[in-house]
Amino acid sequence: MRSNRLKVSGAAATYHCMTRTVNGERLFDDRAKEVLRKVLWQVADFCGVEVLTYCIMSNHFHVLVRVPVLDELSDAELMRRYKVLYPKPTKYQEASNKVLERDLAAGGAEAEAVRQRLLVRMGDVSEFMKTVKQRFCVWFNKSHRRYGTLWADRFKSVLVEGEGNPLQTMAAYIDLNPVRAGIVEDPKDYRFCGYAEAVTGTKLALRGLRHVWADHLSGGGSEAALQSHRALIFGKGSGAREHGCVIDRKTAAKVLEEQDGVLPRATVLRCRVRYFTDGVILGSSEYVRGFIGAVQRDRKRKRPPKVNPLRGAAWGDVAVLQGIRRQVFS
Repeated sequence: MRSNRLKVSGAAATYHCMTRTVNGERLFDDRAKEVLRKVLWQVADFCGVEVLTYCIMSNHFHVLVRVPVLDELSDAELMRRYKVLYPKPTKYQEASNKVLERDLAAGGAEAEAVRQRLLVRMGDVSEFMKTVKQRFCVWFNKSHRRYGTLWADRFKSVLVEGEGNPLQTMAAYIDLNPVRAGIVEDPKDYRFCGYAEAVTGTKLALRGLRHVWADHLSGGGSEAALQSHRALIFGKGSGAREHGCVIDRKTAAKVLEEQDGVLPRATVLRCRVRYFTDGVILGSSEYVRGFIGAVQRDRKRKRPPKVNPLRGAAWGDVAVLQGIRRQVFS
């Protein structure tokens, strides 16, 4: 039985979303990854959400996205966003740009209906992910002369506290995907992740990283955000070789799972950690505790869920709502 997706209404919220291809097939070459990267930014602009970081792999992608409260939008802004999504005529759009502009200018009930059809697709994490997956699937199937579904079932999502250590830890975990996969030693060398884009000076990627590290900047701007992120990724130093994973992932997982040990945070982040994909909510203990009643009601639990502190490293005050009993680390 599917559980309802946990979403926040009436306030800004941050989510870690992850989705895989059918059967986990490794379908995406560099060209496909580049197209998906562009689709992520394009749909984020249309939906009015902020991509804080992301990582695109050969059979899945992660995105850390902030969904602000949807403000009242002018008709001009609605059309600007619509043209971002449909710069050229396509059979997939509900109407041409000219028709929509005409209907909005006419006013009345028809104009309001157009506004509502557009607004319902904005300011919502599910609509964002749905549009990303659909648009990329159309391109991929057409380019590879295939048909049918590309993505496996629903995407996973974890509600993340939108500031401080929990947000920063989640962002680092996402950017370290290509390191965990053994593709690179330093995520700055993998161009399909937010950190690498930020290092090259891409404005939107830098904006996302500045938001992640807002509590550490003190007027330092983008350079301070990059340095802080790198320090978290590699420990106290800033070099991949000097401060990377000092033991292999298999040994690290054995220490964590079998011996219930504690390792440096930079080392544990190089393991697959289910807290970050299956934890339901990730944040400070106080933040997570604030959702206990809502989750209990929404999922019709007899007993309230527990706040579970992360184990295995000196995470600080970071907890999840979903207790993970088996194979937390791999």
